[in-house]
Amino acid sequence: EDDGPKEKENPFSTFVGIVTGVFTPFLGVMCACGIIKGLLALSVALGLLSDASGTYKILQSLGDATFYFLPVILGYTSAKKFKLPEIEGIVIGAALLYPNVLSANWSALESKTLFGIPVVMPPAGDYTSSVMPVIVAVAFAAWIEKKVRKVMPDAVKMFITPMITCFVTICATFWAIGPITSIVSNGLSYVIAAIANFSPILLGVAIGGFWMVLVMFGLHWAVGPLAINDMVTTGSTAMMVGCFAHSFVLVGTILGMMVKTKDKKVKSLCTPSAISALAGVTEPAIYGLVLPKKTPFIRACVISAVGGGLLMAAGIRQYSLAGTGVFGYTAYINDKANDISGMVSALIITAGCVVAGFVAELLFYKEKESLKKSAAASAASAGSEGKGGSIASPVTGEAIPLSEVEDEAFSTGALGKGLAIVPSEGKVYAPVDGTIATFFPTGHAVGMLSDSGAEILIHVGMDTVKLDGKGFTPKTTQGAKVKKGELLLEFDIDYIKKEGYSTVTPMIITNSDDYADVVPEGMGQVKHGDTVLTLL
Repeated sequence: EDDGPKEKENPFSTFVGIVTGVFTPFLGVMCACGIIKGLLALSVALGLLSDASGTYKILQSLGDATFYFLPVILGYTSAKKFKLPEIEGIVIGAALLYPNVLSANWSALESKTLFGIPVVMPPAGDYTSSVMPVIVAVAFAAWIEKKVRKVMPDAVKMFITPMITCFVTICATFWAIGPITSIVSNGLSYVIAAIANFSPILLGVAIGGFWMVLVMFGLHWAVGPLAINDMVTTGSTAMMVGCFAHSFVLVGTILGMMVKTKDKKVKSLCTPSAISALAGVTEPAIYGLVLPKKTPFIRACVISAVGGGLLMAAGIRQYSLAGTGVFGYTAYINDKANDISGMVSALIITAGCVVAGFVAELLFYKEKESLKKSAAASAASAGSEGKGGSIASPVTGEAIPLSEVEDEAFSTGALGKGLAIVPSEGKVYAPVDGTIATFFPTGHAVGMLSDSGAEILIHVGMDTVKLDGKGFTPKTTQGAKVKKGELLLEFDIDYIKKEGYSTVTPMIITNSDDYADVVPEGMGQVKHGDTVLTLL
């Protein structure tokens, strides 16, 4: 499949792209299985179920399946990412788990050879629940497969190509790829353990304090695989314990904002955002409420840092992937020891985080003052021109009311007034003369400050931050001065739709409160450059 337009990427962007492509497809199922494992352990600890019963054993097989057969699952997702036929990725992963090569079935030392060359197995004894070996093996297989396919006659290509690809890959994996990546994996686990042992509180503070920032820019994907690798290598991890507090901090922060705010639009967005945050989905709260208000976001980060430090100070470890929010508590149950003390500690600390977030906003949230500052800043930017004026359409397509946008952060007007456009052309142009105040690293959103003081946000698509920049080609940079009609961004409409995302593009005036009104100039077909908003 085509992964969208080819763009030059730095090594870190490439790494994040691989991580998201390989891990995202199965994280939901893995979290679900982790919750099942945690609930089973909780049932045994409370005496509700015996670990010798058939019910326990059958459900435990479901809970453990994704971890035990992780190489097969990763073989499939890695094959999709590296453009290897998926069935070949599955076969490579399955070969690493075949009974003949499991540690318990090596009959003698001399049997650990392949064509007379010794096979060095990983420290754990086999590749069950390994992460890196199969990913690197499939990447190698994709490279081999392309070379073989070019020279193989069409008459035998269908079966000879996968035969050579899988044969060469398995040999290379057992000889070199597996042992080397296993050493690297264990090295990473030791480094993580060393950091946690040196100062678990510092690790918790850092992860907790910066987690929401990482989520905003899609960089949290760089942390997740390290935690997964640590977990499957050592049986538990402390790497991501510090971030567990942030969703509960946001719940308290939003509830505090709801009590203090006089803005009906903000108040209407608080309840659904708080519920989402409680369930571990924090994007609506971050993008729709705390980030636009700025100071609540900073306070939430500080409290989240404290919460992360407390979680680590309590010695809590994560024994499975079980999601975030209330669905994450079972991850802190040690199912092997049927120990629920970690979950109890997490419950107490996160409850305190909710209270702390709530109290902080009751004490410090000052909506009217912040609005006055925003108005003053806008007036200063406007200079002698003053406020008001017209805003052109940044894209060509069909203009629709904001109320029809599926994301509540836009449809309720919480982020500001404006309209949305269903694009028919993948190009974004400057709607006014002004400065690029913000250009998101993922390319999906642009913030402008017009020469007359209007703060404009153009957001291409819904949840397209998750594409990590794929399908987006920026044509300017943050801080640049631009003229109305200047090309700012190109985006691949077909690719975005193929990945399952809406291309509806809201354009909102984020400082709408500085104007008497923001009036849409009619709906329907528009071309870039047509006037679509009037600021009064």
